[in-house]
Order: sequence, then C-alpha cells, then structure tokens
Amino acid sequence: MRLNHINLPVTDVAASKLFFEQYFDFTCTQVKGDHALAVLKGADGFSLVLMSQAFNKDGAADFPSAFHVGFLLERKEDVAVMYEKLHFGGIHLEHAPGNMRGVFGFYFMAPGNILVEVSSGQ
Repeated sequence: MRLNHINLPVTDVAASKLFFEQYFDFTCTQVKGDHALAVLKGADGFSLVLMSQAFNKDGAADFPSAFHVGFLLERKEDVAVMYEKLHFGGIHLEHAPGNMRGVFGFYFMAPGNILVEVSSGQ
C-alpha cells in the first residue's frame, strides 16, 4: 500500500499551484473552475490536490500549527541548494537550514498558508 494523494485547502489555489510547479517539480494535470481546485502530480505519481477554502463547510483553510508537508532530499547539499533556490525566488524564509531532530533542514510558509519542511537525513 502507498499513499496516493492528499487534498489541501489553501487560501490561494493559483499561487500554491505555481509554487509547487516551480520549486518542487509538480505538474498540473487539471484545474477546475477559476482555480477552485488544482490537481498536481509528482514525479513518483503522488497527487497533490489544492482546493479553495470554499470547499470547507466553514470556509476555513487553517491547519493545526504543527501540520506540515515534508520533502526529503538525498543530501545536506541538496537542502542548501533548495534553500537558495527559494530565497532567490523571493520566498520568505525565516531560518537557514540547520540540524533539527536528527535531520538537516528548514521550515517555511508556502503560498496558500502551507507549512513546508525540506530536510535530509545525511
């Protein structure tokens, strides 16, 4: 068994879609409505579905403070390269990569109000 997809309610589907395409190599396979929902595919076949907060019954798009999505890279150097790519792309990054809980990485808020972790175990 493998995890197939996740649906994330976001505050801005279009900005979130562009972000994951630009920085994490997802490919958009479908957009519904005026960016009410976007389906993105990762290279491994994983589907990331970004949905407008309007799909939530109460209209909220807030996650618990510890909720995040994580990307695991092969080496520390890869984490540093991703940090620089995001930094030079104008993404707000509060902390440089560092050692945390046995991995090397960093957290940041992506467009759409999504907490993202980028790390490497090496």
